[in-house]
Amino acid sequence: MDIEEVRKVARLSRLDLKDAELVDMATRLSAILQYVDQLKELNTDGVEPLAHPLPIHNVFRSDEPSPSLTVDAALQNAPARHGDFFGVPAVLDPADDLSH
Repeated sequence: MDIEEVRKVARLSRLDLKDAELVDMATRLSAILQYVDQLKELNTDGVEPLAHPLPIHNVFRSDEPSPSLTVDAALQNAPARHGDFFGVPAVLDPADDLSH
């Protein structure tokens, strides 16, 4: 890639690159594009497209109902408690009218 192509890509990417950075990016992007061209030369006939190179599977447990925590168990480590709820510092001014 030449400097003007890199400058255009940088502008489209909203990157503000200095002249020295443009030269460095031109070298790096050219190397990446050369590698992609090298990959294009590989014969992929008969190779099934895949999304991941390793066999992966769902590792989640089955979705079965189970007992929930009690309120006391859920709040046992809470730094502050107000009845059956976590106590937290106020973040809104009570004088603000939020009814609109």
